[in-house]
Amino acid sequence: MKILITGSNGLLGQKLVKLLLDKGEDTLIATARGGNRLPYPETDYVFDQMDITDKQQVLEVVTKHKPEVIIHTAAMTNVDQCETEREACWDQNVNAVNYLIEASAKNNCFLLHLSTDFIFDGEDGPYDEKAKANPVSYYGESKLAAEKLLENSTINYAIARTVLVYGIAHDMSRSNIILWVKKSLEEGKEIKVVDDQLRSPTLAEDLAMGCYLIAKQKAPGVFNICGKDLLNPYEMALKTADFFNLDTSTMQRADASSFTQTAKRPPRTGLLIEKARTVLGYEPHSFDEGIAIVAGQIEK
Repeated sequence: MKILITGSNGLLGQKLVKLLLDKGEDTLIATARGGNRLPYPETDYVFDQMDITDKQQVLEVVTKHKPEVIIHTAAMTNVDQCETEREACWDQNVNAVNYLIEASAKNNCFLLHLSTDFIFDGEDGPYDEKAKANPVSYYGESKLAAEKLLENSTINYAIARTVLVYGIAHDMSRSNIILWVKKSLEEGKEIKVVDDQLRSPTLAEDLAMGCYLIAKQKAPGVFNICGKDLLNPYEMALKTADFFNLDTSTMQRADASSFTQTAKRPPRTGLLIEKARTVLGYEPHSFDEGIAIVAGQIEK
């Protein structure tokens, strides 16, 4: 199968590339807006620059390669930045999906789109795939709008919703909770960690596997692809500190109201994964197992 990935330089993009290269079953086209930052020789795959906000370029690249499946991981995911830079957010998270839908329609591609728990208001999570969306941030609004574009299209598609992705990859542009807690406590910094928001933290390798399972089966519809634990960030921080034997005396628990954040966060999300388990055979690691996997990668 020929698979094209958008956002191949990102955390999920890199994990997908590694998974597909390790499997060795598929022809892989990796794409990103900038140059190739993947730590793999281009003898094993094709890299093509593609700016997802450039309609013509999206059509040209997809038509050139004619993939059976597109896995769309590229997006603007900084929730506060989305709130203040709304035009850029809409361009990357909504218009780009429209361009990919058009390109998929013209080239008969199956389009797998990554979405988020932030399409929900967090009042009664965890949520299944049929729960009613009600975003409380512009980021959430943009991701929901993209989902609706797919629902109203005529192409074959799937949506993989995920939650709080963590992991480590080559030349990373953003940190995540495990790396942030580890670095802060090692440096003796005072940190506040939220204890009144619930999430299902997702190991990047698990999310990549979920996407792979959807792509291989061309399984249509919405799938929750996330971790199996429901934890608040303070609990995640404690587990991280415990694993690395770090002093937690500089770490304070705090409620969300004590933070000044531009965008509102849903208090209790988390996603239920029974459908993915049953239909796809998806089985994620626990958060404790995930910390150990990340720790092993840090040491390399």
